[in-house]
Amino acid sequence: MDNPTTIENPVFEANNKESVVKAAMLSHGTMEAYDLNETRKFYEEFLGLECVRQGKPALFVRCGTKFHIVAVQAGNSLKGAHLHNHWGLEVGSRAEVDRINQAAKDLKEKYKIGTVHAPSFGHGVYSFYFEDLDHNWWEILYYDGFQHDDAFDFGDRFAGDANPVIEDLRETRS
Repeated sequence: MDNPTTIENPVFEANNKESVVKAAMLSHGTMEAYDLNETRKFYEEFLGLECVRQGKPALFVRCGTKFHIVAVQAGNSLKGAHLHNHWGLEVGSRAEVDRINQAAKDLKEKYKIGTVHAPSFGHGVYSFYFEDLDHNWWEILYYDGFQHDDAFDFGDRFAGDANPVIEDLRETRS
């Protein structure tokens, strides 16, 4: 499956009957951009995301589910993210991960892509990470199945007292 285009059972009932907030869905997140026009070009042409401009400083971005990201134009006050704060895009094969990794390297200058890591296996997926023109991080990944469903179907794997700290979150920019 080189291009997964449909997700089986994209909606499920939220398990929040006992919580204070009883939301129907997690609807969106935000990230910063230097210039929304340049960012939109990258999102649409490179990442294949659907974009709509809903305000002068706000670009709504989505792909495949009823969840979106709002890219907010921050200009020079932008604060870059760290690799651990990244957005994941699932693709249909290891070969597709490799192809996109090469494209990221080949198109670094055109799309102002920063660091591009080599593909590897980790946390159950084959993937690579790269930094975009706004210092946001993306993971292009292949998982044999649908990671979202499996993660929640498998349930907790660690006790509540297992809270390791990632010691050094600083990422060297190249």
